[in-house]
Amino acid sequence: MDFEYFFELLLGGLTRGSIYALIALGYTMVYGIIELINFAHGEIYMIGAFTALIIANVLTMMGLNHVAVLLLATVIAVIYSAAYGFTIEKIAYKPLRHAPRLSPLISAIGMSIFLQNYVLLAQTSDFLPFPSLIPEFDFMEPISHIISSAEMVILVTTAVTMVLLTVLIKFTKIGKAMRATAQDRSMAMLVGINVNRVISITFVIGSSLAALGGVLIASHIGMINFYIGFIAGIKAFTAAVLGGIGSIPGAVIGSLVLGCTESFATGYVSSDYEDVFAFALLVLILIFRPSGILGRSTTQKV
Repeated sequence: MDFEYFFELLLGGLTRGSIYALIALGYTMVYGIIELINFAHGEIYMIGAFTALIIANVLTMMGLNHVAVLLLATVIAVIYSAAYGFTIEKIAYKPLRHAPRLSPLISAIGMSIFLQNYVLLAQTSDFLPFPSLIPEFDFMEPISHIISSAEMVILVTTAVTMVLLTVLIKFTKIGKAMRATAQDRSMAMLVGINVNRVISITFVIGSSLAALGGVLIASHIGMINFYIGFIAGIKAFTAAVLGGIGSIPGAVIGSLVLGCTESFATGYVSSDYEDVFAFALLVLILIFRPSGILGRSTTQKV
């Protein structure tokens, strides 16, 4: 076995899984709080990438270096996408808070289609080149052969983000309010928790993470178009279900498993079967563990 090739595929899979994890966390956090599948979440990822592209082009014309452009474009894209997430919750989901479950689900699908077409009309249906903003680092041999600078930045950024999110949820006041709301929304209201504020903050955090993933993967791949959110959203939703929807650790594990499955299928079989292996894995998991990898007994909501 070519171990260098194996580790190259493994790191590529972990990188891909890290991006899925940043998006899947938004799905699983919202589901954990209000039991809604936010199908417009993938479009937030897409809007984050487009926002970063516009900001990066403007800052590049102003003569800023790559690192400054990357940081400023990422921060602005995250803030802009968080505002989108906040607004979508207020417009499309809050008025349907007490409606039958099918109503907010249809609203989510409608919002997803609206955002896709909105970006299509505002931009173009063609793939647009995204500047390579992540600087190149010199690694020692043989590390330089199996991982790129962009993959290293994505892995480190995702790991740091996961740690910060864990600290936020476990040790902060808003994190405790989120966990209480996820356990019992009515009881949380009775003890004085502002549930509407908690739900809004959940959408803001989830949207910020999706935008971060959009900027990182766009800078790594170098191409974006209005449809990337739909594909990435479906994959991230699959990862969340794979790990156990509603579970934050499950979303991360499911994303990494899905990313590695796709990477090894592409490397050892064919890139044509990438999606076949990914969704076949999902079917097998759901047949033998319908609640996902972590299982219902160990699932912990936000």
